[in-house]
Amino acid sequence: MSARRACRGRACRFASGLVAALALAGCMAPTPYKAADDGFGYSQQQIEQNRYRVSFSGNAITPRSTVQNYLLYRAAEVTVDSGHDYFIVVDDNLERSTRYHGTVDPWFPGSFRARGDPFYDPFPATLNAYPIDEYTAFADIQVFRGDKPADNPRAYDARDVLNRLAPIIVRETPEGATS
Repeated sequence: MSARRACRGRACRFASGLVAALALAGCMAPTPYKAADDGFGYSQQQIEQNRYRVSFSGNAITPRSTVQNYLLYRAAEVTVDSGHDYFIVVDDNLERSTRYHGTVDPWFPGSFRARGDPFYDPFPATLNAYPIDEYTAFADIQVFRGDKPADNPRAYDARDVLNRLAPIIVRETPEGATS
């Protein structure tokens, strides 16, 4: 039996789509911690004297947890850079955008055939699609000087956040590679 006839079912088409997705992912890297010059990375905007809106957007292979950690790291940097000691997350949100990528069945290109054809496929190759999720996290923060209030679970000591998250932060190198 030829490879073309052995691999005709949905499972085989799914596997070929998965292989294509993994090949595409092999060419990409998760969004590093960087300014959002290309739409991915961090940004911030000062809203009032002690209030900022901070965001981090990750590409299709940046995990949700990384996006959230990088957002907190950026909020801590903004706090310290503005001469403050702690920040309070006043409002936060995480958005997921999903798009679908379709693949072509490499084992049987042109699978649109008539019903009388012995190789007729009622589920043509163009139905092979997989979701691609991208996450963007947002937070409105207020920055303050002094000791973090112990009774507020939305308050973060900026220097402590920087120290604890620093080991997992992957930065962009000047050549565009990540380190």
